[in-house]
Amino acid sequence: MVSLAGTQASMSLLGKIRQIRWGMVAILISIVAIGIATLYSAGNGSFDPWASRQLIRFSGGLVLMIAVACVDIRVWLRYAYVVYGISLVLLVWVDINGLTGMGAQRWVAVGPVSLQPSEVMKVAIILVLARYFHGLQAEDAGKLVPLLWPLVLVILPVLLVLKQPDLGTAIMLLLAAGAVFFLAGVRVWMFAVAILGVGGLLPLAWGHLKDYQRNRLLTFINPDNDPLGAGYHILQSKIALGSGGLFGRGFLEGTQSHLNFLPEKQTDFIFTMLAEEWGLVGGLVLLTLYLVLVAYGYAIGIRSRSQFGRILAMGLTTMFFLYIFINVAMVMGLVPVVGVPLPLISYGGTAMLSIQIAFGIILGCYVHRDVVIGRRGGFD
Repeated sequence: MVSLAGTQASMSLLGKIRQIRWGMVAILISIVAIGIATLYSAGNGSFDPWASRQLIRFSGGLVLMIAVACVDIRVWLRYAYVVYGISLVLLVWVDINGLTGMGAQRWVAVGPVSLQPSEVMKVAIILVLARYFHGLQAEDAGKLVPLLWPLVLVILPVLLVLKQPDLGTAIMLLLAAGAVFFLAGVRVWMFAVAILGVGGLLPLAWGHLKDYQRNRLLTFINPDNDPLGAGYHILQSKIALGSGGLFGRGFLEGTQSHLNFLPEKQTDFIFTMLAEEWGLVGGLVLLTLYLVLVAYGYAIGIRSRSQFGRILAMGLTTMFFLYIFINVAMVMGLVPVVGVPLPLISYGGTAMLSIQIAFGIILGCYVHRDVVIGRRGGFD
């Protein structure tokens, strides 16, 4: 008799498409629609220059996301180190011959397209850690020596990203990797030791920060210290958030954004623009959609029968949650400004593509939820 796992692995393409959680896809589309409307407003009532490009990118990425969802998750298991290796090479290439923009060297030219490898690495690092911990015995996750190799896998890209410099993405990589370590069963006391160790290194790290990074941290402590300089971004963001009130000023009616007081309104501070025009209610609607999407992702991870599928789905979902939390907290002044975009809303090609690939993999974990994978990558 053919096993359930074998039946699902040999499922036809049409059968896999039917298995996709289309409710999750609908929520994704709804969030992107809000983002495109906000970018239309950021362009002063025009689809150019941001909304039209975002729509084209998402449309192409949507097809890719569905295609990724149909890929057997054992393929991701088999090629996890290859994906990680390619991402690491691209990060090295950024350092050697990367493109510079806004004072940072973060992009590489791939034909006519500019790619930000650090965004790709956010997915790759969770993929390779899920691969490693899937092959590790449960009791070994609580020991120190088996954790040395995954720590190397995390530290290498973090150091390369810090060199760009991109403190926000480096923090994202560390937090996302930490979530995977926790999901894999690493002991809590090890996290406590790591946090204490990082805390002890902070005075040393302070001396290696760029001037603008130090200013951001000092501004976080006291934004009124330099209201026309380092504190300008967050002060204008708070003014815009407060002026939105309960229901907002109305679509295309945000004064802080349309009079160009609000900086980076199409990228890092796009949530502020949305909240000014749609108020607290509009912001809560978006956050509710995000919450449902995150719940979907964790539910898929819990439903997966394989350790690899569980860690992968929940790790990628956690990364998505961190995007949301850090960006929203940043524009409210609850954390320092670190340049993390709001997923599916902020303008940006590589960030959008990496998020869509991540959700394609999460959907694939659901399509192949009953596939049982042995520690060597085969069927149990």
